Amino acid sequence: MNQSIFLSGTPQSITDVLAAKDRRAALQMQLFNQHPSSTLLDIKLNIPGPIKNNHYLKQLFTTGCTNLEENLKAQGFKYDLAASWDNPSGCENFYLLNANAKDVKKVTIAFEDRNRLGRLFDADVLVKEQKAALSRSKLGLTVRRCFLCNRPAKECARSRRHSVAELQNYISNIYNEEFS
Repeated sequence: MNQSIFLSGTPQSITDVLAAKDRRAALQMQLFNQHPSSTLLDIKLNIPGPIKNNHYLKQLFTTGCTNLEENLKAQGFKYDLAASWDNPSGCENFYLLNANAKDVKKVTIAFEDRNRLGRLFDADVLVKEQKAALSRSKLGLTVRRCFLCNRPAKECARSRRHSVAELQNYISNIYNEEFS
């Protein structure tokens, strides 16, 4: 049996998670004010439960970001890393690109869907005029699938179909396969 990677870290409350969301929104607005014509790529891990960051999750994040950056370069995209966070609420990178948001979103979808590590990530693509991240449905693509049962991920999250322990076990297995 694989070791859980969720035994260390600072537990985050709902208040902590909401405060991180507010900081994210403020930084996004600041970046758009400084770079109004850029596409913003905000990437973070989707981590269930109170532990959102520790050295294991940081390693998953760093490896995934390197993979995504290689994918962006392979598609001819140039990017600037505008900010990088390593907080108890999670790691997060904010990239600025002078590229079409739909084209960037296609690269992030391929990253999220084509390997097990990418499935742990949430890559939001935003432009200043939008009020929300560019969705898969706006590109005529199918919704993101749950990594445990392949149903629509939002449906499983909303209904809490899977326990935090099940989800954390899945993530721990990915870590152990990737780094052991």
